Amino acid sequence: MDGQLKSITLGSTGIEVSRVGLGTVKFGRNQGVKYPQGFELPSDKECLDLLALARDLGVNMLDTAPAYGRSEERLGSLLEGQRQDWVIIGKAGEEFENGQSAYHFTAKHFRMSLERSLKRLRTDYLDVLLIHSDGHDLDILSKPDLIEEMQRFKEEGLVRAIGASTKTAQGGIKALELMDVVMASYTEAYQDEKPALDYAATHQKGVLLKKVLSSGHNTNFEDAMRFALSHPALPAAIIGTINPKHLEQNIKAALNT
Repeated sequence: MDGQLKSITLGSTGIEVSRVGLGTVKFGRNQGVKYPQGFELPSDKECLDLLALARDLGVNMLDTAPAYGRSEERLGSLLEGQRQDWVIIGKAGEEFENGQSAYHFTAKHFRMSLERSLKRLRTDYLDVLLIHSDGHDLDILSKPDLIEEMQRFKEEGLVRAIGASTKTAQGGIKALELMDVVMASYTEAYQDEKPALDYAATHQKGVLLKKVLSSGHNTNFEDAMRFALSHPALPAAIIGTINPKHLEQNIKAALNT
């Protein structure tokens, strides 16, 4: 593949990330997911091959979460000896057990969740920790003890940057007022959260994009990627795939933006 995947600095965090990151929900969970087709969880060898391919294509960012089943534990094993090669985006707030999601937005839960994630991932820090919102963004972000605890995580060196994976424009803007990074949805068909990206662009905040391919329902990789990455906020897109061909197509699309 010609060319090299570009990198950007995530807002004012100083964290350099590839413009496409690999989402790893499919490494650990195949229940209750909104993809067009069912799938089997990949083997360790398939995961290792995909991670190696991603690195060869210039990807340096991985996205995971406690709600992604065994994703964190598997990455901890798969990335042994490679921690310095990856920017790891983690989350807290959503748990997935017995086929159901449950949400906990307290400082105590976040401390437990982060310590558990670090243990599972076999690392002593996350690059970014995001609130895994249930959609009630403003209610969650109005909890000062939670935000203060996340700031403490930074002070303690447990995370390099903090933010929220939000579901509303107002929530995205509030997250950026309080923290460093927002993860938002933004496609040609869905632009409700664009004001959060606009805010990020004018305040030097970091933007990660989810659902760029509408959870696999949009197969026009090039147009979708071009639209998502063209916003002045200089976002990076998280693409969740376990298909090497799709990963290559996504990277090729990003190279053409």
